[in-house]
Amino acid sequence: MQRIAWLIPVLPLLGSAFHGLLGKRAGKAAVTAVALGTVGASFALALALFFAAKAAPGHRLDLAYFDWMAVGDLRVPFGLVFDPLSSVMALVVAGIGLLIHLYSVGYMWEEEGYARYFCYLNLFVFFMLTLVLGSSLPLLFVGWEGVGLCSYLLIGYYFETELASAAGLKAFLFNRVGDLGMIVGMMALFAAFGTLTVGDILGRAGHLAPEASFGVITFATLMMFVGATGKSAQIPLYLWLPDAMAGPTPVSALIHAATMVTSGIYLICRLAPLYELAPTTMTIVAWTGGITALFAATIGLFQRDIKKVLAYSTVSQLGYMFLGLGAAGFAAGFFHVFTHAWFKALLFLGAGSVIHGLHHQQDLFRMGGLKDRMPVTFWTMLIATLCIMGFPGTSGFFSKDEILYLAFLKSPALYVVGLLGAVCTAFYMWRLMALTFWGKPRDHHAHEHAHESPWTMTLPLALLAAGALLAGLLGLPKIWGGTFAIEGWLEPALAFGKAEAPGAAEHGSHALAWGLMALSTTLALASGLAGFLIYRKGTASEEAFAERNPALYRVLANKYFVDEGVEAGLLAPVRWIANLAWKFFDVILIDGVGVNLPGALARIAGDFTARTQTGRVRNYALGMAFGTVLLLWIFLR
Repeated sequence: MQRIAWLIPVLPLLGSAFHGLLGKRAGKAAVTAVALGTVGASFALALALFFAAKAAPGHRLDLAYFDWMAVGDLRVPFGLVFDPLSSVMALVVAGIGLLIHLYSVGYMWEEEGYARYFCYLNLFVFFMLTLVLGSSLPLLFVGWEGVGLCSYLLIGYYFETELASAAGLKAFLFNRVGDLGMIVGMMALFAAFGTLTVGDILGRAGHLAPEASFGVITFATLMMFVGATGKSAQIPLYLWLPDAMAGPTPVSALIHAATMVTSGIYLICRLAPLYELAPTTMTIVAWTGGITALFAATIGLFQRDIKKVLAYSTVSQLGYMFLGLGAAGFAAGFFHVFTHAWFKALLFLGAGSVIHGLHHQQDLFRMGGLKDRMPVTFWTMLIATLCIMGFPGTSGFFSKDEILYLAFLKSPALYVVGLLGAVCTAFYMWRLMALTFWGKPRDHHAHEHAHESPWTMTLPLALLAAGALLAGLLGLPKIWGGTFAIEGWLEPALAFGKAEAPGAAEHGSHALAWGLMALSTTLALASGLAGFLIYRKGTASEEAFAERNPALYRVLANKYFVDEGVEAGLLAPVRWIANLAWKFFDVILIDGVGVNLPGALARIAGDFTARTQTGRVRNYALGMAFGTVLLLWIFLR
């Protein structure tokens, strides 16, 4: 089995090649079979390797196939690693990716570019699996750049529209900024350790003491975090993710839930022992995550586009994950990655089902009364909403409160920031549910034609709902009689090269944990109830709030005008300078002085000399005579 482990990422790549080369001629049925078959086979192989790694010493399989790079002192093998961290990520990517592929069959069946869509989608899964399974930073970076490329292709899938093409380009460029930081970080790590193989770096780092001041480890981890802020949409590089809604809704589910945006969290978890050596970086990670979580949550309060609400929710939830990591809760942060993958995929696919049933209507203010029209979509989205708000007993409850508890241990101020974000999350999610499924229809034409989605879309919703409810069992906390099992499972990966897994100091108490949990749960439930009661009868309350508080409403509804600020303060000056440089260097110097001026002078000279060509012999003879006299005068004087 280990010899063919390379097929896990390669099978989706083969599927992508089939769709690109033969898909249009083969037909939609063949494309569907290949797309589902290749990702399904990858999931089956990943599951088999998961159990093989579980039985191996240290729950780890290192599979090196050949030397990929060998330049001077640099030796990088082409290899895969299956350990508790990468194997779980591979199962999440392939498993939830398979459900999203199945959902896409029903959602995209009528699209003309059906084969092109699955070509990109399979390619996305290939690169993401390469990212999580690569045993070296360069191979991880191949997957890192690959998912960036695929996000550009999928977000810009409707490239005929200006919105989609601009959104795809925006995602591509914002990620390039973060990727530069990651490249610099890899160079710093190579300078410090002389290798780019993750296992070797962590093994050597295990013998080092934490840096008391700013050093090479702090610099390298900060640069890697810059890359993580790009991929995982944290302040200041978060702006691309809300615009990623321009692609098909299943793409949003794949990007936001199980793949690309979790890359940054995975990277930091993979290098957890290294980050433990850089307390300055850890503090920056925690505060960046906490501020992003609250900032994005406040933006979600008054968005009207159902996908925009969920997009800012993703930015906020990713902030919680970084908050957990920065508080030294690597297992807690990764646990939220795992639970979030289930309920956020469910929310996006549920939103896609609503949009499909309403013939592409996305405005919450034009929905309402869909609870009975779309019962499967309603009940599954209700489960996902309970999870993301942290309703007691759901998966989101356990992962969110574990992060908030660790945040309090690091800094009470961090806890307050995270708590306020959780309160906002509960409010805007119940606002979304109330406006979508309760109350009277606000668009009667759309409501009359509303219908439940086909089974290819509702089956993934049901499976994701079950996963969202059960995923919390892997992180049942000790105060609930559990063992926080995922922490024990991840320990060999998070502690690689160290005596024990990195984590927050155990100076809390059960009483403190119960108190913090009760406070956050009470406030979230109260906020969710308020959101439901305010919006269950329609939009009148929000319209009244907008009239009473026009400035505050405009700021939140327009997302703090950050996009406009970037446009005015950064992009407009750059465009002005670029246009000036273009006109001076290209138009004036190159085209004007270098090309057009010599041509104009030659044309003028030609026009002037053309006047001497009269076609009369006597004129030519007279010219020859004057020429002869001139030459004699020159030579004989």
